[in-house]
Amino acid sequence: MVNLSAARYGKDNIRVYKVHRDEQAATQDVVEMTVGVLLQGDFETFYTQPDNSVVVATDSMKNTVYILAKQHPVSPPERFGSIVASHFVETYQHIHSAQVKIIVHKWTRMTVDGKPHPHSFLRDGSDTRNVEVVATEGKGIDIRSAIAGLLVLKSTGSAFHGFIRDEYTTLSDVSDRVLSTEIDCGWVWDTFATLQDVEAAVRKFDEAWKNAREITTGTFAKDDSASVQNTMYKMCEQILSAVPMVKAVDYSLPNKHYFEIDLSWHKGLKNTGKDAEVYAPQSNPNGLIQCTVSRSEKVLHANVEQRL
Repeated sequence: MVNLSAARYGKDNIRVYKVHRDEQAATQDVVEMTVGVLLQGDFETFYTQPDNSVVVATDSMKNTVYILAKQHPVSPPERFGSIVASHFVETYQHIHSAQVKIIVHKWTRMTVDGKPHPHSFLRDGSDTRNVEVVATEGKGIDIRSAIAGLLVLKSTGSAFHGFIRDEYTTLSDVSDRVLSTEIDCGWVWDTFATLQDVEAAVRKFDEAWKNAREITTGTFAKDDSASVQNTMYKMCEQILSAVPMVKAVDYSLPNKHYFEIDLSWHKGLKNTGKDAEVYAPQSNPNGLIQCTVSRSEKVLHANVEQRL
């Protein structure tokens, strides 16, 4: 005897671009997003029987996203994701939960002749602003905001020593090294009871994103890092202090290694330790450091990369 123990379906990689035209200021603002929708509910027969009567077609989900983008603001993405997720739960009685993921792609206004251009933009980085929203019938709206793919590097101010040494260890202690990583940072908001509560907090989403980015880059640059683990914990503490409505902060930081090259074989050329200037960037293998810091939960979970 078998049974369907879990099921959800939806539409992924919905590409959306929206332009807002300010006729008085003669300027335009643009937002480009990739949106994903996943639904859960009473549609077991969709899987277990040749019965599509409970199906909201994934093409209809795509159309819904486009229509809601026309009818509502798409910024900040926390609000738009909540609008989309709430729509599916409120519109279809058999849908009990909707997850919406949004990736906001960067378009930064150009400066031309020393002035912001009214309608021209450039992509000045591959990092994205991400949001995951889950609207659940009778439980409210859960939101995780994030910065993803932010590549950073500092050429000094990082060390790593005093770790366990045994028969498996070849790594040397390092008092000064290149530190580089691609930052994925997320923060989970207190549950919102209704869409109206999300609307009431709309200004806090942009403020939190700005705070998280400034804290992340500022701490990375200024901290005399004893380890990536210790530096990321300091980042989490500061974000929790800066944003009272956030209940947990998580980071995932892969090491981007830069190894010294011993050139002493060539006429005694010094290029290690304090004389190191030329390095070999490494692709893999790499260290991967993750943590979640919460306001009240004291248990250290084995899986620190829990997501909504």
